[in-house]
Amino acid sequence: MAPSATETVTETLPIRTTVKLTSNTGTYKELAPIGYEKDTEEQGKDGFSAAKYQNYLPHWEINERYPPLEPFEHRDHGLDADKSYPDLLHSGVTTTELTPTIGTEVTGVQLSKLSQAGKDQLARYVAERKVVAFRDQDFKDLPISEALDYGRYFGRLHIHPTSGAPKGYPEVHLVHRGAGDKTAESFFQTRTSSVAWHSDVSYEAQPPGTTFLYILDVPEVGGDTLFANQVEAYERLSEGFKERLHGLKATHSGIEQVNASKGKNGAVRREPVISEHPIVRTHPVTGEKALYVNPQFTRGIVGYKQEESDVLLKFLYDHIAYGADFQARVKWAEGTVVVWDNRVTSHSALVDWKSGQRRHLARIAAQAERPTETPYKA
Repeated sequence: MAPSATETVTETLPIRTTVKLTSNTGTYKELAPIGYEKDTEEQGKDGFSAAKYQNYLPHWEINERYPPLEPFEHRDHGLDADKSYPDLLHSGVTTTELTPTIGTEVTGVQLSKLSQAGKDQLARYVAERKVVAFRDQDFKDLPISEALDYGRYFGRLHIHPTSGAPKGYPEVHLVHRGAGDKTAESFFQTRTSSVAWHSDVSYEAQPPGTTFLYILDVPEVGGDTLFANQVEAYERLSEGFKERLHGLKATHSGIEQVNASKGKNGAVRREPVISEHPIVRTHPVTGEKALYVNPQFTRGIVGYKQEESDVLLKFLYDHIAYGADFQARVKWAEGTVVVWDNRVTSHSALVDWKSGQRRHLARIAAQAERPTETPYKA
């Protein structure tokens, strides 16, 4: 039977019912819709226009399966960059720092036209500034295959285990809340905030480094993204506390994210994994040390009892979340392309608009090296 016009569907998912998720699925995934009303997104309805970029509408192929990720050798292109950035920040380019320690807005750069040297400098510049917002009207209009080829320069592209993707392009992770979507209302019946600090898929053995997120449709007001500088968060700690953290590892789990998708009849492309990563990781290009824990995916400190682990991790989570003086807030606008270094930042989207307007973004994430740390040095 064909679905009615009011049902929330995708091409490959069945009609979903409301499922109460188990604990520890993660705020990030609880908030993520896994469907949309096709008539509204494809044709416009109830005062909402159709999606501008329908080639980027999400699909969830529930029978699509991928093997476990294999280790690979990654060499960061930022190591090859000229630190004066002549091919990136050339004449005619303007930069505005959002805060002293994190975030820069850049105008006058067309990312797809950068030379190899320019892309190397991009990797280095993003590692230095942590998050860079480009005003580039052309990137979203690239054929998806070309956008993926561009991202592939920075590392092996990650295929997300559960998120929606454009049909035929699983390497694109879509952040999509369709026009008229009201699913956040049920979330806020039991939660007080949509803030969900995380580093993307930190449970992978080799999580992403240089990451691209570009806007396709944005509410008139709201839907900003917060970023936190994990390097500065580490630097704020006392020397004794830093020394205590070095040598510790924590587990990062993808199981709860997969369970959240299963609980909503969503897709699972790969079996979930658990990885151990150092709590303090070292960036291979800058040599900076950064905290590498987040409440969405980190589960416990290796070798610590649960109560001990909970106390220390809660302190670190609160330290990062309350650190407004080492955070930046990106306000999305037409043509915004945000590039950030996922190794040394945390971020959170904000579900704060009540207009029902569409929020639609695409993410391309290049995997990087396995997190490592260098010995403590005061």
